[in-house]
Amino acid sequence: MPQLSLTTPALLFSSISLIMLAYTNRFLAYASVIRALHAQYKQSNDRVLEEQIKNLRKRLYLTRSMQIFGITSLLLCVLSMFLIYVAFENVALWVFGAALLSLIISLSLLIWEIQISVRALEYHLNDLEEKKR
Repeated sequence: MPQLSLTTPALLFSSISLIMLAYTNRFLAYASVIRALHAQYKQSNDRVLEEQIKNLRKRLYLTRSMQIFGITSLLLCVLSMFLIYVAFENVALWVFGAALLSLIISLSLLIWEIQISVRALEYHLNDLEEKKR
């Protein structure tokens, strides 16, 4: 079995921290947009606003899942470092593998969320083109 040192899980700290910052920024941006749409929707029951709200709900829950898996990855990295420290190297190796798997899931959800975001922007572009005609 490969050797795992304390520095290996520690290397992921900075990247996971940056990813979590990006996820938090996305979440805050969605919160701002949702609050603005809420006010607009109360004034006019527009079909475009309804579609935006549906899209944002899906993206919001995906972002939450991305954050959960990112935080899980970070926690598992810390746990694997502790296990290395107390000389449970084999268990630490498996826990670190789980941390990597959690990070992979988080990043895969990010790809899915980006695709939904692009579809939402395409919907707006199509709406603008229809209004030009």
